Amino acid sequence: MIDKATMNPAPHLALIGAGISGLSCATRLQQAGLEVSLFDKSRSAGGRMSTRRGDDWQCDHGAQYFTARHPDFRTEVARWQQAGVAALWDPGLWLFDGDSPAGRGSTVERFVGIPAMTAPARYLASTLSVQASTSIRQLRRQTRGWQVFSAEHGWLETCFAAVLLAVPAPQAAPLLQQPAPELAALAGSAVMRGCWALMLRFAAPVDLPFDAAFVNQGPLRWIARNSSKPGRSGEETWLLHACAEWSEAHLEEDSTSVAAALLDAFGQLGGPAPQDWTAHRWRYADTEPALAEGCAWRPEIGLGLCGDWLNGGKVEGAWRSGRMLAEQVKRSFARC
Repeated sequence: MIDKATMNPAPHLALIGAGISGLSCATRLQQAGLEVSLFDKSRSAGGRMSTRRGDDWQCDHGAQYFTARHPDFRTEVARWQQAGVAALWDPGLWLFDGDSPAGRGSTVERFVGIPAMTAPARYLASTLSVQASTSIRQLRRQTRGWQVFSAEHGWLETCFAAVLLAVPAPQAAPLLQQPAPELAALAGSAVMRGCWALMLRFAAPVDLPFDAAFVNQGPLRWIARNSSKPGRSGEETWLLHACAEWSEAHLEEDSTSVAAALLDAFGQLGGPAPQDWTAHRWRYADTEPALAEGCAWRPEIGLGLCGDWLNGGKVEGAWRSGRMLAEQVKRSFARC
């Protein structure tokens, strides 16, 4: 008896970038019966859905929360909640805007991963083939398909039916320059900005009348009591995010001088000096303005792009961009 699966194996796709957009795209493609290999330069999946951990402390230092407005993403978040990897977060929210600080009522539903922001990404990655610590530096298209070159392993032997990029625009552009100049130009048109994050640790709960605050003065734009999020344990931790303009102006400064400036700004808002701190520089944190392409797919060569920078920014935009690309790719291979 002839095995039809052997005669017509599922197309094998390479997907570079295991953040939320890449994970969303890969999950949908795998559900459609396509084989997907994910590559990510980091040690684990999640991208900016990231959490730093230490001895008896943790702190989300990338995305702080996510909203769910589109019906498809609301359905996905409900699935995450059912799986125990996401929950609502209803912080006491303040606004510092140059005048007297005030509590800020909000009807926005804010969700977080539990027990850490990385949880939804780990949940999605658990059913996928993710090759971590693999930096893809070059693509080449041959008659048998695409090959990818990693800094760690050289040219991989596998030939892929398509390559999908789910990485920040400045990382996508050089990979695309030779095989798809028009996609490289699209990536080059996106202006991505950096963000300094400062994680603070305290031996005892901090006596401030809010759990999170938007800050429209000085170098800070967001502060949050990470310990107020559901499912958190360990020492009290707070997160400070600098604004994009300040971060860009100080992107190459050393972490000690950055921490001094952000701690001074936190002190002016009533925050005490921490027991210890850890700084992290996000070189590509957001896009201003984010593009509205949704995704990009070139079926004639088997090359695609997805990411929050293509779809309005934010976690929801990233997830939906990955899903949009997957649907287009799926339709292309269904016609093959």
